[in-house]
Amino acid sequence: MAKDVPGDGWQGFLEICTKIKTPESFHQFFSLFLTLEEKESLSARFLIIKALLDGQLTQRKIAETHKVSIAQITRGSNALKIIDPQLKKFLETITKEI
Repeated sequence: MAKDVPGDGWQGFLEICTKIKTPESFHQFFSLFLTLEEKESLSARFLIIKALLDGQLTQRKIAETHKVSIAQITRGSNALKIIDPQLKKFLETITKEI
């Protein structure tokens, strides 16, 4: 998957994320670190991954429903092919609850 950012920045960011316990704290944290465009990009990626895991829609229908490009869906699909099977199973379970 993605390469780590040099200088422990990415790892430090992830360490802080593991310490956040409430949705409101996450909201405040990500509002500090992400621009509106970055949050929209993450939101789109989440919707793509969720739809792909659900398996009910074609890529074309996902693109139409969520106003994303086929290229974004392809990148999400390719990412799902290389993640740890346990993570994929966790995501399949948790995204059904959302």
